[in-house]
Amino acid sequence: MGAVGDGYEVAYLVVSGAATAARCPELLRELVGLGFARVIALPTPNAARVLAPRDLADIDGVTLVQSYFDLAIRPQPPLGVVLFAPCSFNSLNKLARGIADNLALSVVAEAIGRRTPVILGPSLNAPLLAHPAAQAALATLKEWGVKIVPPVDDGFGPRLAPSAMLIAAVRPHLLRIQSRSGQ
Repeated sequence: MGAVGDGYEVAYLVVSGAATAARCPELLRELVGLGFARVIALPTPNAARVLAPRDLADIDGVTLVQSYFDLAIRPQPPLGVVLFAPCSFNSLNKLARGIADNLALSVVAEAIGRRTPVILGPSLNAPLLAHPAAQAALATLKEWGVKIVPPVDDGFGPRLAPSAMLIAAVRPHLLRIQSRSGQ
């Protein structure tokens, strides 16, 4: 379950420990509003340093997953579109090197391996964005088919792209079911 053709019924929001994680409840509400049958929030362990898990769990229509044993992802995570936003410097570099040392990165790595859509919104300041490791990681992930929604400079340096840009990158991957929309 989860995919038909190029569309998906499931959306994941993977959240890392970047300061812009505070925007994730808004992103989750927008994913639910798009009409996905299931929206799953997957925080990395460091995400809890900037965002309480309850801020993700308390959104209607969202399932918070923090364990490999959670029924929402057993026996294996369902096929779906993955939005990884914000993606920190640490998570970006781990992912590009094939390091999946936590549940959230494992789900993203599996999606890359399956060639299901992965959209990544890096949240890096100017020095980290310019760092050779970050540039190499972004190039590698693009080669692997990951869609990068680059940071936007709002006059204070690069920040996570606006929510509208991130959601626009997800929208084409939503499974359109005629009976749900009444069309």
